[in-house]
Amino acid sequence: MTTSNAMHTMTFGRTGHESSRVIFGAAAFFRQDYGQEWAEALLDTLVARGINHIDTAASYGDSEDMLKPWLATNRSKVFLATKTGERNGAAARAELERSLERMGVDSVDLIQLHNLVEEDEWQQAHAPGGAVEAMVAARDEGLVRFIGVTGHGLRIANMHQRSLDAFDYDSVLLPWNTTLAREVSYAEDVHELLATCGERNVAVQTIKAIARRRWTNAENMRDRRSWYEPLTDPARIERAMQAVLANPQVFLNTSSDARLMEEMLSAAERLFAAANGAAIDAPDPSLVDADIAAEEMAPLFDGKELELI
Repeated sequence: MTTSNAMHTMTFGRTGHESSRVIFGAAAFFRQDYGQEWAEALLDTLVARGINHIDTAASYGDSEDMLKPWLATNRSKVFLATKTGERNGAAARAELERSLERMGVDSVDLIQLHNLVEEDEWQQAHAPGGAVEAMVAARDEGLVRFIGVTGHGLRIANMHQRSLDAFDYDSVLLPWNTTLAREVSYAEDVHELLATCGERNVAVQTIKAIARRRWTNAENMRDRRSWYEPLTDPARIERAMQAVLANPQVFLNTSSDARLMEEMLSAAERLFAAANGAAIDAPDPSLVDADIAAEEMAPLFDGKELELI
């Protein structure tokens, strides 16, 4: 593990890339009217503070378009990942080509099958003529370097296990935070998945670290920048990130509400500085319990009515 501007890096699985353990979640650029100048200034800030890995998706609104001007002169500074939500091979290939055009790049470092959790979609993606076969062909052609899989919900850790059995993916991405860690069955599935990924040198990305709960009312409806309500208190954001980063195997993807980016970056920098090159200590469980109670935090998924975004 190394340090860059106080932001630690770790080898991203078998890719060989030393990625910052905090990855920029470019869903933050969902809408062009957030401001192109703001977006490019934020990217400059992220790189200056040691972030060198960007995670976007074809379905993240204007994100790929907003990345394009900055990537034109900064492509070499970042590991660039995007996602396709298509399951049919021809459709996935077309969506990948559109993503490359939108971002103005010849290739991406990582293409991910986005939210692959439903059985029928999983079967189609892995079948002959499916998205996996098409992405392997794209890899052979040099359009992508690595292939990953992502998902939400309490079923996803188990589904990722199935995906890894069906294909040798280079990375997985799934939700993980202090409330989901208390969902016993899901936590067990996650720990089993982590063991598999450790054995196979598969990179593990986590999302929703600073999620408070699903929105419970219409407050600030117009100005929401994430589909869940994030924590906003800096100390609680730091403890929530600490709980994730204390596992030295995983990466943490930032919230789509980039108005909290300073809080997230500062928290990560303090945590890495305090660890001084060693593993980050887990937060005091009593403080985490107090945060959950004070913020009325709740898991984003329940395996039933709240299984989907």
